Amino acid sequence: MASSSLLSRLSFSFSSLPNSSFASSPSRSISPLHFLPPPITSSSLNLNLNLLPLRASSSDVALQSNAVLPNQALPHAEATTTANASASASAADGAASSSVPSDIYAGISTIPISASLIGSGVDASELNGGVCSLTDRPNKKQVCLFYCDETEDLARRIAAETDSIELKSIRWGTFADGFPNLFVPNAHGIRGQHVAFLASFSSPAVIFEQLSIIYALPRMFVSSFTLVLPFFPTGTLERMEDEGDIATAFTLARILSNIPISRGGPTSLVIFDIHALQERFYFGDNVLPCFESGIPLLKHRLHQLPDSNNVTIAFPDEGAWKRFYKQLQHFPMIICTKVRDGNNRIVKLKEGDPTGRHVVIVDDLVQSGGTLIECQKLLATMGANKVSAYVTHGVFPNRSWERFVHDNGEGAAHGFAHFWLTDSCASTVKDVRGREPFEVLSLAGSIAVALHI
Repeated sequence: MASSSLLSRLSFSFSSLPNSSFASSPSRSISPLHFLPPPITSSSLNLNLNLLPLRASSSDVALQSNAVLPNQALPHAEATTTANASASASAADGAASSSVPSDIYAGISTIPISASLIGSGVDASELNGGVCSLTDRPNKKQVCLFYCDETEDLARRIAAETDSIELKSIRWGTFADGFPNLFVPNAHGIRGQHVAFLASFSSPAVIFEQLSIIYALPRMFVSSFTLVLPFFPTGTLERMEDEGDIATAFTLARILSNIPISRGGPTSLVIFDIHALQERFYFGDNVLPCFESGIPLLKHRLHQLPDSNNVTIAFPDEGAWKRFYKQLQHFPMIICTKVRDGNNRIVKLKEGDPTGRHVVIVDDLVQSGGTLIECQKLLATMGANKVSAYVTHGVFPNRSWERFVHDNGEGAAHGFAHFWLTDSCASTVKDVRGREPFEVLSLAGSIAVALHI
């Protein structure tokens, strides 16, 4: 009664105002009701420009002005027009997903999905024509996979592995001030779906726009959300060596740990060969890190070599040995170490014998490549027949991949017989395409399997 009495004494009611009275009559006395939300009506649901983002584009306005509630009754003609428009939009989205651009994998050796199952815990009897039957079961998990511009080619290859992964596009744009202008088409269509996003934090410039998408997708009433970040870029900055050092690996882990929880629970985060396994403890409880490895792809490739029985694995330092030796323990091993000589750090052999062997240097990533090249020279002088290298992440800043030369079959002293890397860094794949000694082992099959866990 008190509320009713108070309202009756107000100079006017909100419902008596014309639609534009608040904006066009600044001299009108302001009632407390001006600060209440406007009444919800069918017209305000169909078109309420006051609720649009301040910097929305004209296309966004058009999309929101035609929004209709699922159960809202429409005249037959209007309903038909709306249905046709929706069908056209869906067809356009499907066409965008099916139109394949130039394939950056053309001419590059890649590994089928079957290889990615080695060591994954999936029984080999479940393989069917290169696609594991866990994606062919009656209750198989259907996944909507979004991607950024940089990972589009890898996303298409992942979707090609199984029909249970459907590609979904995002409109990536920028405003005049440089900030991102992003839009997820048909956001209602992913409600109740298992959704994943294939990210690439290749530079600080692209992290913010991708985080905006990563934080938005779980809130769209999806059944579950998976973030695939093949390369965790700050992984090498995981500890402090001096007071004042900033461990940016911990910073990025905290940012990803605050991804909103979806209806299915915490976000699943898929990362390949993170630099240090203890970094799993940097993540909070809102995210479930799933650490995968590219080593099964390397092992599959090594078994295809004509001299596979003569392969020895070398590690450029003890850190790489600790990281990978359990996955490669069936091969003879060599461990190198770095020692300081004045202002220089040189590579020396700690244990193992490379004489007459095809030595494959294994590490998680490469930047400038100086350590790998020093290892190659050392192994060549100590009698290695051939030297190859494998890294999961070919970062190669400033085109440092140009430092690696092919031996042209002339032996270890002349360069590398093979340099294997995965497609975790998309820009590198484009740079080294068709250049010896590089060969790409695709993570597509491994990611497809991870999305069905």
